[in-house]
Amino acid sequence: MGNLFVMFVLALSPIIWLIIALIALKQQAWIASFESLAVAVVVSMVVWHMGAMEVATAALEGCLFALWPIVIVIIAAVFTYNLTVCTHAMDKIKGMLTSVSSDRRVLTLLIAWCFGNFMEGMAGFGTAVAIPASMLMALGINPITAILACLIANGTPTMFGSIGIPTSTLASITGLVETELSFVQALQVFPFVIACPILMVMLVGGGPKALKGVLPITLVAGLSFAIPEVIAAKFIGASLPDVVGAVCSLVCTFLMALRMKGTPVPESERLKVAAGRGPITVHDALVAWSPFILIFVVLLLTSSLVPFINQPLAAIKTQVQVYSGENPATLTFSWINTPGVLILICGIVGGFIQGCPIQQMLSVLGATVKQMSKTILTMLGVLSVAKIMGYSGMIASIAAFFVGTLGNLYPLVAPLLGALGTFVTGSGTSSEVLFGNVQLQAAQSIGVNETWLVASNSLGISAGKMLSPQNVAIGCAACDLQGKDGELIAKVAPYSFAFVVLMMIMTYAGALMGL
Repeated sequence: MGNLFVMFVLALSPIIWLIIALIALKQQAWIASFESLAVAVVVSMVVWHMGAMEVATAALEGCLFALWPIVIVIIAAVFTYNLTVCTHAMDKIKGMLTSVSSDRRVLTLLIAWCFGNFMEGMAGFGTAVAIPASMLMALGINPITAILACLIANGTPTMFGSIGIPTSTLASITGLVETELSFVQALQVFPFVIACPILMVMLVGGGPKALKGVLPITLVAGLSFAIPEVIAAKFIGASLPDVVGAVCSLVCTFLMALRMKGTPVPESERLKVAAGRGPITVHDALVAWSPFILIFVVLLLTSSLVPFINQPLAAIKTQVQVYSGENPATLTFSWINTPGVLILICGIVGGFIQGCPIQQMLSVLGATVKQMSKTILTMLGVLSVAKIMGYSGMIASIAAFFVGTLGNLYPLVAPLLGALGTFVTGSGTSSEVLFGNVQLQAAQSIGVNETWLVASNSLGISAGKMLSPQNVAIGCAACDLQGKDGELIAKVAPYSFAFVVLMMIMTYAGALMGL
């Protein structure tokens, strides 16, 4: 027992140092991530006896995975936003949004919740934080608040993000029926989906008093996402719950916002709209929104929902094995059908539609890469740590401690493993791969419902995603808040921890009741 605990603490040491460096020492994220990488290298070699070549190739695999597809999608998303600012299209978008409502609480629901969840469902990889957060900031919302709202919103849809890849992967590696697993996941996350819009409104408005006058639209935003998500999960599976839920929520929330248009908005919640703006024609609106319309259409047409387009594009790829040790993963570089490339193309085409010269677009792209440079370094460090922890056996030691010491109490910590995996890797899919079979084996050994316990791993992902340094770094880069990662993690941590505790209680109670 003592040896299990010591190995557990040592396995957590890179994560412990990362948290200390970011929150206590207030270091910049890229510095903290490379210090965490140094800890992971030393511990993996000294304690887990990992060879130097294995450590180097594991770190290299992490760097390559960080660059493609994660870094490319972040650069593409921020570039698209920066381009709309450069062409002044964002001014028109701001005008149109504030014509629907000048209430910052309502606009946060429309942009961070409805549009952000759609981006998570279609693309994932940080787009649901980068684009909505930058748009909220452009509307005049404090950038820290904008990022926090998007981090809270981004947690719950992660299990069905990127057309359901995390859940379909989990079903594949555990052998569970995808529709059954998806349905249980949607039921488990249901109360948290309802809670997120409420928390976002309270965050933006400065406390519970902010719900006054907007509680009906806040409940509509949550329910109109949660109910269609459950239905889609039960009858379709993992691919569409986010997309269906986000579209339904967007329509219902938008209609509610129009109904509220004549209602006086408290001065403290009113966004200041620039005076003297003339009416915006349909043509102007389409031109201003063109990059985002293109992103919507292109991501939909190239997704697995349209196989005759998806499959030929998906075949344009390169597969390599980088890790030199046993059981190496296969990295797949999709050169066209990956969100980053598609969003970048849409951004460039949208720039041409808006009349932006190619030289100016290249200048914006260069400035975006420079803006993102520290975030890119953070991604390289964090993903290298994740790969070393996975290949060395550190992740397995963390899981072994929980399974070996808790026995029938194990369901209490099942969501915690899912959260931990997402915190380390920044990826719901990676957390499913790391801990999916651990949850299945634990369920079989203690005699609880396999689908319920495996689904709880995805539930934990919702909490871990909010707190993930990778996700926080994306928000900071999108809103040009380099060096504020530690502050943001400290601010979002109470929400994430509260979610984890409630998820643990719910999972344990469900296991006791035989759900």
